[in-house]
Amino acid sequence: MTDINRRRMLQALVAIGGASVLNVPGVYAQAEKLVITTYGGSWEKFWKEIFLPAFTDETGIDPQLDIGLGSVYTTNMRASGVENPPYGCLMTNEIYATVLREEGYFEKLDLEQLPNYADLYPVATEASEGYAAVGLISPIGIGYRTDMIQTPPKSWKDLWEMPELQGRLGLYNIKNSAGKMFLMLASKLYGSGITDLETGFAKLAELGPVYQTDFNMSTGLATGEIAVAPFDFGEIARLRNQGLPVDCIIPEEGLMMWDQTFNICTNTPAREQAYQYLNFVLSPAGQELLMREFFVSPVNRNVEVPAELQKDVPVSGEAMEQFIKWDWELMNSNAEEISRRWNEIFGA
Repeated sequence: MTDINRRRMLQALVAIGGASVLNVPGVYAQAEKLVITTYGGSWEKFWKEIFLPAFTDETGIDPQLDIGLGSVYTTNMRASGVENPPYGCLMTNEIYATVLREEGYFEKLDLEQLPNYADLYPVATEASEGYAAVGLISPIGIGYRTDMIQTPPKSWKDLWEMPELQGRLGLYNIKNSAGKMFLMLASKLYGSGITDLETGFAKLAELGPVYQTDFNMSTGLATGEIAVAPFDFGEIARLRNQGLPVDCIIPEEGLMMWDQTFNICTNTPAREQAYQYLNFVLSPAGQELLMREFFVSPVNRNVEVPAELQKDVPVSGEAMEQFIKWDWELMNSNAEEISRRWNEIFGA
């Protein structure tokens, strides 16, 4: 379908049933208002009550907030087309951003409009080669119940090699990017590198039965169904602050992470506002707000983790060099086969 025909189709649908027909913000005749994204639940609450008011106070810009997930944003972008983006600045995981970037939906960043970009750690800039910035990093190490594990793990390899951990392991499933990272991690640890998936799958099969989840590992750890798992440090902090006996370590081989990549959409009419928003996200003020709310590692070098937060936010400064680099193009281009083989080992 040509861009002209796509636009005509969208206009006809809106005329019949309004923008809600497709749930695509961009079909509002490409309004000048800045549209940004975040997730539901605590994310939506924080953005509405704290983050956006702080941004508006600083800039006078009052954005429209769209709530969804990476898969929904991808669908919305493709439905609208490159010429008529539904968003000004899109926040999503790099695994989704990689695909949309290749399809031309994001512009290369104009760094003159992003003075805070110069103060970012390399991990926040190197993956996208100047097309995006990682605004939130949730480090993933090894979380465990301190009352159920006598010898704390030190290494990712301990998940295979410590008898005490066998049969007590939780994993994010292959639908979650953490499951894909764990497959690449196994390939790196025991094979020739993260692309050696044959070795990775063979090592996964050696783990035996595991507890799997789409996104909520906390339930399994809280109930004692598992004793150890790849875990977001921020989530461990929340569980610990609720009184659960848990801890999380930085493995010797490095860290996984959940990233939130911020991208300026090609042809957005709110381009200047989008850059002001992204610059605020990357600023010391924006990063401190995010750190205090979600216990994420600040990506701006000028943000110091205060003493009272250092246990909850242990990855900062020199530790920001410990993140492992992933191949999302490999995962995306082989997604169906990877899912099939994962499910053969662990079940759907």
